Amino acid sequence: MDSELILRRIELMRQEHRDLDSAIDALLSANAVDQLQVARIKKRKLRLKDEIAMLEDMLIPDIIA
Repeated sequence: MDSELILRRIELMRQEHRDLDSAIDALLSANAVDQLQVARIKKRKLRLKDEIAMLEDMLIPDIIA
């Protein structure tokens, strides 16, 4: 996978991660909090974080010792 493509994908995923933060804040500030929805969004955030870390690892060249 091309490094430019990886960087673009990482940026899109980071933006989605920030958007999910905003969605969680909005849900928590509502009078009737849907805990199941909040939990699903948090789970999605964790998956995104893992995917971002995996893609960032792809950008680091392997060092042969």
